[in-house]
Amino acid sequence: MPKNKPPAEASEKQQLAHFVSQFSPEIASLARAALSTMRERLPGAFELVYDNAYALVVGFGPTPRPSEAVFSVVIYPKKVSLCFLYGARLTDPEHLLQGSGNQVRHIRLEGAATLKKRGVRALMNVAIEDAVAPFDDTGRGQTIVRAVSKNRRPRRVIQV
Repeated sequence: MPKNKPPAEASEKQQLAHFVSQFSPEIASLARAALSTMRERLPGAFELVYDNAYALVVGFGPTPRPSEAVFSVVIYPKKVSLCFLYGARLTDPEHLLQGSGNQVRHIRLEGAATLKKRGVRALMNVAIEDAVAPFDDTGRGQTIVRAVSKNRRPRRVIQV
């Protein structure tokens, strides 16, 4: 079995864990902490996993429809970010959101505690209230691997 592929019989949660393990220990640890915090915050969310060529993306939405996802945790070889998929329309009094696109804004996660900061929690509350459908808080969400790229960049930064 190639190192970059999980076992064929792996569950979707196991596949996600395998994808995260491909990153450096520091990035993988931060990613696991971010995903854990998001799961605590949104226990009934659907996690939509995209192992793209450039990054691992885990979307969080109230339904399995990608167009209804509200957040995504994006894991790159050198950083982890929380994306607000409709962040351009959010009021951001503390100017925490970065980006200048027509729709998406993000916050770079400097550590696991970033997601627990008051301003970040407030932005998340507004985004959750603005969602197309309500999030189920009973904990019945699921992980769905939507796409796995055959050709992808290395997940670890190569030190020269």
